[in-house]
Amino acid sequence: MKKKLVAMMCVTALIATTFVGCGSTESATEPAKEETTEVVEETAEEAVEETAEVEVAEGALLTGIGTSVAIDSSKDASAEGDGTAQCDATIAAVTVDANGAVVECVIDIAQTKIGVSADGKITSDLNAEYASKRELGDDYGMKKASAIGKEWYEQADAFAAWVVGKTADEISGMAISEGYAGDEDLKASVSVHVTGFQAAVLEAMNNAVAGGANAGDKLGLGLSTKISNSKDASEEGDGVAEAYTTISVLTVNADGVITSNIIDAVQAKITFDANGVITADKSVDVKSKNELGDEYGMRKASAIGKEWNEQAAAYAAYTVGKTVDEVQGTAVEEGRAADADLAASVSVHITDFNAVIAKAVANAK
Repeated sequence: MKKKLVAMMCVTALIATTFVGCGSTESATEPAKEETTEVVEETAEEAVEETAEVEVAEGALLTGIGTSVAIDSSKDASAEGDGTAQCDATIAAVTVDANGAVVECVIDIAQTKIGVSADGKITSDLNAEYASKRELGDDYGMKKASAIGKEWYEQADAFAAWVVGKTADEISGMAISEGYAGDEDLKASVSVHVTGFQAAVLEAMNNAVAGGANAGDKLGLGLSTKISNSKDASEEGDGVAEAYTTISVLTVNADGVITSNIIDAVQAKITFDANGVITADKSVDVKSKNELGDEYGMRKASAIGKEWNEQAAAYAAYTVGKTVDEVQGTAVEEGRAADADLAASVSVHITDFNAVIAKAVANAK
């Protein structure tokens, strides 16, 4: 028996990007000072643009990823101190059943803060490691400032638990007041803004595909963020603070075999001038590479004539049916696939892919 899944699509705006891209991982993330720091103030009406229909076999699960990315918390440098080029990438992973209801959900945020001096220099360590909010755990430091005494990851988990069993219509129609949950029961466990969570979950449901997951499989989300491609401003032009987050959303069965996998990346390039003033449009919503598709522009420069999202999808498909140890054992030469058959469809570096896949499998519980 098959039933139709109707999911709501949330649309984000385009940011200009180029196809270069991987740096290093780091941890210059500062804890939230208050619970009003969550970004992305869009309503369900703004997020929902159209519906998509997908047929799902009974017992099969769809796997989906959604991103909601903003740079509007970036601040100029001044006489008082360094500025901050900040990217907040809210990422949701979901599995969805044949009735269009969420089976499992995981939410994380890659909050990347890159220091910029008043003379146009990057002040953050380009080789430092940025942990996500979930990876920071209690070290994020929200609990002490929280009116409900809960850390960020606890609140994200509470929202994720709330969406389980709900359809896209139910989630898009949730009560929201000034960005916060309007439902008293939900508000008791989630006091941060929920609009970014809502937008990412709805997009994940809309993007969900039948990749091989089945009832009983566990969902995992893995992130890795680097800033090593960031550059100082110079006589030639503005500097660039680049937050590059690689993402894997996958499912694992009881035998530890990957049953579905989606790989994506968010490449936020925040420009600034020789005085440390942010010149990027802070109002834009940054699209992920999968969302950009052909607009990313790798195909014309690719030795194998394939766009980034096609290569990421090909590598993700290669990992399905394998254990994490088998994936980590993939032959690599200078960061790229050494096997000729695999290299024919994946010419980009795969080391970051493998790193986030390992994290996602470890997180699938």
